[in-house]
Amino acid sequence: MDIFELLLGLLEPVLEAIFEYVVTAVADLLLRALEAVVHEPYIDDPVLACVGYAFLGVLFGAMSLALFPHRLVRPSAVQGISLLVSPAISGTIMSLTGKAFRLCDQKVTQMESFTYGFAFAFGVALVRLFFAK
Repeated sequence: MDIFELLLGLLEPVLEAIFEYVVTAVADLLLRALEAVVHEPYIDDPVLACVGYAFLGVLFGAMSLALFPHRLVRPSAVQGISLLVSPAISGTIMSLTGKAFRLCDQKVTQMESFTYGFAFAFGVALVRLFFAK
């Protein structure tokens, strides 16, 4: 194993996380637009909300395959590591996004939290893991 393969193996979850964050941010913007039309977009049941955001992530993951049918980075030796690491990174970044909005006294959506950001990114990662070429 040369150094290039090792670096790609380490960067795979990070690059996948960046992609998932961008997709999550687009979904978040759409939810904010939907909130302007529907005044109560929050789901009170956390389990139902988690499942809903994961399902929404699966839908966005399927749509992302139309734009990016191939893997963004070559898979590392540990197949599927990005299924947990990338959503964790995306969830963390979404949580930080929510904190930044709170500091600016802006309204925060449910997806701007670690749990729901992770659930959404997990749905995207799951679809891309199994269906990206």
